[in-house]
Amino acid sequence: MKRLRRSVVPSKTVQHPVRRMCLGLGLLFMLSIAAQDASANDCRLSISQPRVDYGMLRRAELLDEQISNQPVILGKRTLQLSVVCAEPGVVALRFTGVPAGTQGFRFGRQGSFTLALKHALVDGRAVELYSMQSTDTSALGHLLPGQVLIAKAGGVPLTGTRFSAQVEIDTYLPPDAFSVRHETVFEGQGHFEWLPGG
Repeated sequence: MKRLRRSVVPSKTVQHPVRRMCLGLGLLFMLSIAAQDASANDCRLSISQPRVDYGMLRRAELLDEQISNQPVILGKRTLQLSVVCAEPGVVALRFTGVPAGTQGFRFGRQGSFTLALKHALVDGRAVELYSMQSTDTSALGHLLPGQVLIAKAGGVPLTGTRFSAQVEIDTYLPPDAFSVRHETVFEGQGHFEWLPGG
């Protein structure tokens, strides 16, 4: 797989679609990640960077990269996710977005992105994140479409008031996604949901 390196540019809003003018033929890559309001459950969910901007690529750059038939990887991006609750509860969360198969979420018409949670802590204690819908331990910490992750320690669900984790995002595009005649924007969207009590 070919990796393309681009910088991450934070934005202050996630409610509006991307609108940007660029000279020449190019591709814009944007991923919007929102945090659902959890105030009704006396919890506050936040992410360090609600918008990941992969920047713009021009066709000449793509030719220089000599893209083959392998999927193009836009590069790993990392965010911080945190939840603070007034009362202790079972730690459970999910990510809601347009599915791209069973392993990831839609990015543009043909691409996909995946989410993995690393270094998860509940009240400062290291935990593992298991899927409530699957017994496959190879997917520990991966936020998959339609699945809920629950924090466990020693195989037992853990309660707490504070949760934090590092979110790793990988984004993939097929080579033919770059065969465009006009400026094209690729977007992926979704939001985290906190589910007290699972």
